[in-house]
Amino acid sequence: MVRTSLGRSLAILLALASDVLAKDWESPAYTALYQIPLPIPPVKQEKWPDRSMINPVTGKKVRYYEVDIKEFEEQVYPGKKKAKLTGYDGISPGMTFIEERGTESMVRFINNGKGTSSVHLHGSYSRAPFDGWAEDITRPGEYKDYYYPNAQSGRLMWYHDHAIDHTAENAYFGLAGAWIVRDPAEDALGLPSGYGKYDIPLILASKQYNSDGTLYSPANEDDSLYGDVIQVNGKPWPFMKVEARKYRFRFLNAAISRTFFLYLEASSKPGTKIEFQVIASDAGLLTGPQKTSDLYISMAERFEVVVDFSPFKGQNVTLRNTRDFAPDKDYLHTDKVMRFVVENKVATDDSRVPSTLRAVDFPAPRPAGTVDRKFLFHRQGSDWRINGVVFADVANRVLARPKRGSIEVWELENSSGGGWSHPIHIHLVDFRVIKRTGGKRGAKVYNYESAGLKDVVWLGAGETVTVEAHYAPWPGLYVFHCHNLIHEDHEMMAAFNVTQITDLGYPETDFDDPMDPAYRAKKVEGDSNTYEKVNGRVEELGRLIPYSDVEKAEKALEEYWRTRKEDATTSSASTSSAAAAVVTTPAAAVTTPATTPKPTSTKTTSTSSKKTTTSKRKRNVRFHGRDIAKPTPPPS
Repeated sequence: MVRTSLGRSLAILLALASDVLAKDWESPAYTALYQIPLPIPPVKQEKWPDRSMINPVTGKKVRYYEVDIKEFEEQVYPGKKKAKLTGYDGISPGMTFIEERGTESMVRFINNGKGTSSVHLHGSYSRAPFDGWAEDITRPGEYKDYYYPNAQSGRLMWYHDHAIDHTAENAYFGLAGAWIVRDPAEDALGLPSGYGKYDIPLILASKQYNSDGTLYSPANEDDSLYGDVIQVNGKPWPFMKVEARKYRFRFLNAAISRTFFLYLEASSKPGTKIEFQVIASDAGLLTGPQKTSDLYISMAERFEVVVDFSPFKGQNVTLRNTRDFAPDKDYLHTDKVMRFVVENKVATDDSRVPSTLRAVDFPAPRPAGTVDRKFLFHRQGSDWRINGVVFADVANRVLARPKRGSIEVWELENSSGGGWSHPIHIHLVDFRVIKRTGGKRGAKVYNYESAGLKDVVWLGAGETVTVEAHYAPWPGLYVFHCHNLIHEDHEMMAAFNVTQITDLGYPETDFDDPMDPAYRAKKVEGDSNTYEKVNGRVEELGRLIPYSDVEKAEKALEEYWRTRKEDATTSSASTSSAAAAVVTTPAAAVTTPATTPKPTSTKTTSTSSKKTTTSKRKRNVRFHGRDIAKPTPPPS
């Protein structure tokens, strides 16, 4: 009996030793798990809260903010060097914007970093010049004004860097933050509320550190950087004290390469998953709460959940991550995320989760089996491609031209092999996830995917996913891409042009060119940021009515398509192969610019605090020689 016990003990010790001897860390070992309190990003405040700025056309207030892109340092490992980072306002994550639905805002991003920047408000139907087109860069010493609508359904969005070739570096080194559009209509639902109290943002990331405590750079990576240090709101494996009541958690996966498969586990029942309710996704509230005990969340996806801690008073509830469900490389503690420490008494709680949350504005369903366009996401050498095309190929990178207001079904196929997965983000639109086939998950669309609209869908290894979107309300040139940001920086990005309808009969200012010189970055001058200058710029943009007539525009589009016998999407041929990737649209339906873009120089630099670098890849020869500061109109 003693020998058997010793044998078992030895087996356990050997198993533990094998875990330790394995490559458990790329970073220095981090031992302070669940010892640092979860920080809550502060709420961003207006520059001049006591001095109103008014849209001269609508007469409504416009909220104005200034954001300073600058370097800062963070002590991650005691006794080692501080990590040098770059953040919005010198923190990471950046401050949280909380905007009332229907109130426009202008944000001036001032680049005091060391490299180029572009800002994408992910989840917003921003006009093309304010969407963060990758080549629309702001250099050090410049600023750019981004004018945002905040008019969509209440939702969690996020703002992050989108600069050509350096999106992964810049976002990884800190350029990301949360943006909440708050719809007062939600108040009647009685959901847990109060930002930072019972309504908590949880911004997930996965990092890797050098032996001296500084942050490892993804600059030389062309596959992925999974990271072995899990961070929430900028801190490794934090804890949060919670009352024994319901909380609303707003999850954002801001990692550059890691997908999470989250679940909750109470200290009283290790190995047993706790059920919770998913109430919202990328585009806001679902039709109703969806009960689950685990949650897939790939890069850039957002999900909001309600967790009831009342059954777990006096316990620890740990947020964990399932291993080995994706190609992501796992390490010693990548199966752990953070811990909730529940108080020992049940709190008073009048919040609730209604069985119906809202009527989601799904696009009108197309006939079963309809596919308007097919896109293959694959690899060739060190480049990641879409239908054989790279973003550097200016002449061919516009892979779709949906008519404005049309509804299209896109089939997204992961043919990259090697077990790679791709979270696909389509700018401008919210889409319905219709179908998923192939891969480890099989023909399964999760209930928390289908009960709402999305702007990112995880395309697992070997999977094909079908999505349906309403290409509205604006015309213009936008992008879609893989949100594994290393794949994006290595060319897995393409453009689509929502083409203008010349016979719509609805007058509108032209905002379809993301590189329009009127909206490009400007050099910071001595009086650039005075109230008078800024107010003048707000009024100038307001007079152009970028968003004010969105309801009228949507009604005009609805009437246009209602009165047409031709189906909204039959104007464009489906693309079934890379050779047929660039589709055509009847000339009468397209507003065609006079010229096409000239090649673009690719000598760009990152805003991260590491040494300035030049893009690693040889761009298509057509790109060389163009000064990006002198744009020409996009292809039609």
